[in-house]
Amino acid sequence: MKFFRAFILLSIAASSSSSFAAHHQDSEHQADQHQRAVLITGATSGLGLKMTETLSNNGFLVYAGARKDADMKRLNAMENVEAIKIDVTVQSQIDAAVKTIEAKGRGLYGLINNAGVAIFGPVIEVDIAQLEYQMNVNVYGPYRVTQAFAPLIIKSKGRIVATGSIAGIRASSFFGHYAMSKHAIEAYTESLSAEMARFDVTVGVIEPGNYASQIGNTARKRILDTDYWPTDSQYAQERAGLVAGLAKVTEGKNPQDVADAALHFMSNETPKMRYMVTPNADQSDAMIRAMLQKTLQLNQGQPYSLSKETLLKMLEEEFDK
Repeated sequence: MKFFRAFILLSIAASSSSSFAAHHQDSEHQADQHQRAVLITGATSGLGLKMTETLSNNGFLVYAGARKDADMKRLNAMENVEAIKIDVTVQSQIDAAVKTIEAKGRGLYGLINNAGVAIFGPVIEVDIAQLEYQMNVNVYGPYRVTQAFAPLIIKSKGRIVATGSIAGIRASSFFGHYAMSKHAIEAYTESLSAEMARFDVTVGVIEPGNYASQIGNTARKRILDTDYWPTDSQYAQERAGLVAGLAKVTEGKNPQDVADAALHFMSNETPKMRYMVTPNADQSDAMIRAMLQKTLQLNQGQPYSLSKETLLKMLEEEFDK
């Protein structure tokens, strides 16, 4: 206003300024409304943090799920990121998160069920309480969160993706509990995808290999703190080796590939249902071979077993789809 001297011009300017401010606020509000929002659980480190960084840098407003105040403060400092307090095992926190996001008024386009933990050890020794903990976070967590946010996702005809794992494709020694949870996510994804199709909601799963994350350190700490896999185990040597290996998970490849898969799923017009993402060709080859082996095992010796020629023809037909 200091550029205007005459009273009449000052009055006109004040009126114009008010109109401009109102218009500016309306424009900002409209921009907020058109910016697609995505909720990511387990967004404080590793894969979840990299997804948060990547989506927020590519036009999305990210509601970043966290449990600790310090993590929320750190996430809130990022551009296009709003921290949401959510523990996927606590229904009251999930319900509160729904109300918080509803109150923002921009809706919710995407949900990434990423929060997860890992229990390792022999399935004949580890107490069932550890399996319950594993499933409560990795399976019941996505189940709770998806049910709670389904109305918002359906309203926006949005997208839901879970962080699975190559452990959901093939299980191995001492990975049984974790692999069980990730196999469950595969089944959950298939059922959810079929059920949500009528609402034009797209559902998928990202299946990462061994990328750098904090899940190894967290799992290692739990083994050492609780001794749920004791040092006098029948598999004591394997325990020592795995505990040492878990400390090196943070040294894996940067999980940008995983975040790029999440970005593709949320932004591409024709997202895939499955995104297997591995840090090297060996892991990819092993997973594809594992699936082929399962196919052959299913086919072997059953009353309607198919010939090699028929199987190859079916493979060609699937390629051509």
